[in-house]
Amino acid sequence: MGEFRLSGNPIFGSKNQSASWGTGSNAGSPVGFHESGNLSADQLQGMYQQPSANSQDTGRMTIGDTINKTILCLALVVVGAAVGWAVPALMLPGALIGFVLGLVNVFKKKPSPALILLYAAAEGLFLGGLSGFLEQQPGLQGIAIQAVVATFCIAGVTLALYRSGKYRMTPKLNKMFMIAMIGMVVFSLVNMVMMMTGTVDGMFGMRSGVLGLVIGAVAVLLATYALVSDFTMIEELSRQGAPAIMAWRGAFGLTMTLVWLYLEILRILAILRGDE
Repeated sequence: MGEFRLSGNPIFGSKNQSASWGTGSNAGSPVGFHESGNLSADQLQGMYQQPSANSQDTGRMTIGDTINKTILCLALVVVGAAVGWAVPALMLPGALIGFVLGLVNVFKKKPSPALILLYAAAEGLFLGGLSGFLEQQPGLQGIAIQAVVATFCIAGVTLALYRSGKYRMTPKLNKMFMIAMIGMVVFSLVNMVMMMTGTVDGMFGMRSGVLGLVIGAVAVLLATYALVSDFTMIEELSRQGAPAIMAWRGAFGLTMTLVWLYLEILRILAILRGDE
């Protein structure tokens, strides 16, 4: 029995989040192979012609399966966004449901595909409603597509740097990341309360103007590090032979981080292109 405890990204770093799995004596060995027997040429040829084992065949998490599940989650985000764009009234319910489901999925010991997919759809409603609202503001036409392109460009560059070994997790950066994340959450909550009470003006409260741009830039950097944490943990879990269900954990982590990155870029573009 081996255990791999996750760290870095809060999605993987919760004390409740650990993946335990066993490795049997036959793990990794071809089906039908026996040390005491010999395989004929026909049997060997048949083995080579068989399709590669997937997560369902092995019962283990794979990077490919995680990618497929991430694509499914992002597709639901897009579908939800289309609905939210058409029906802006669903933006607030989507935000609340997405927030609650996000917390549930973060702290849930075993990933729940249904809850993760519902989270993706709810976040889509929120993103679509918000994007549609900003598109209607003077001077902000086309902001949504700009934010989408920028999000995937940044994510692609982050992945390339990670694959090259130039952007990696370290214990020191993990500590700085967690401290910065806590500070960001506290500041966001205070800002939200001040906006609701009318204490501050502006579309984004204290996150407007120059200060908003600075905080947004910091948030984008934090999001890229969260992506690196996602990539690292998915790779490690796959290498360690985690259960196939953990592919959903990886998909959830990537989806949540990409949603966050998109929101921060959307906010920065709105400030740059708006009147604030």
